[in-house]
Amino acid sequence: MSVSEMFIALQGVLTADQDIREEIRKVVQTLEQTAREILTVLQGVHQGSGFQDIPKKCQKAREHFGTVRTQLASLKNKFPADQYYRFNEHWRFVLQRLVFLAAFVVYLETETLVTREAATEILGIESEREKGFHLDIEDYLSGVLTLASELARLAVNSVTAGDYARPLRISAFINELDSGFRLLNLKNDSLRKRYDGLKYDVKKIEEVVYDLSIRGLNKDSIANAGGEK
Repeated sequence: MSVSEMFIALQGVLTADQDIREEIRKVVQTLEQTAREILTVLQGVHQGSGFQDIPKKCQKAREHFGTVRTQLASLKNKFPADQYYRFNEHWRFVLQRLVFLAAFVVYLETETLVTREAATEILGIESEREKGFHLDIEDYLSGVLTLASELARLAVNSVTAGDYARPLRISAFINELDSGFRLLNLKNDSLRKRYDGLKYDVKKIEEVVYDLSIRGLNKDSIANAGGEK
C-alpha cells in the first residue's frame, strides 16, 4: 500500500468518526432542549403559588421524561456499543443535568434521595456498565450535588412563601446527604470541586433555619416538620 493509499484510508476512518459525532451532537441538542423544558416546569415551585402545584408540576415533568427516554434510546444507536467512553464527553453534561432533574422530581414527590437505579429507570438507561449505555457513578453524584444547590434555593423561597416547615426538612435532608458524601473518597477532580460547594449549601440552609429560629417562626414548624408535606 502506497503512502497516498494509507492516508486515503485514514481519511475514511476520520470521516466516519466525524459523522458519528455529528449524529450524536444532533441527539444531544434535542436532549438539552427537553432538559430545559423540564427545568422550566420545575422552576415554578420556587414561586409563591408553586407549592400548591407541586404534584401537578412533577407529573408534567415525568411526561417530559418520556421524551428523554425516547431520545436516549436514539442516542444509543448512533455509535458502536463498545465505544461508550470514546464519545461520552458529548452527552456527559446533559446526562448529569437529567439526573439532577430526576432527583429533584423524586425529592419534591417524596422528600427522599433518588437512588442511582431509580434514576436510570426514569431515564431509560442501564445502571451497570456491562449492559451498555449506562449512568456512571460520578455522573449520578454530580446530579445529586446540583440537587443540593437547588434545595438551598428552595429553602429560601419556602420562607418567602410562608412555608416555615419545609426549610427544616430540607436542612435534615441536606445534612444527611453531606454525611453520605463524607464517606466517599473522591478521586475525580471535577466531582471533588463540586462537592466542596456542598458545604456552602449546608451553610446557606442553616442560616435560613437559624433566621426562622430567632424570629420564632419555627416553633410550630418543628412540630409539623415530620407531618404534612
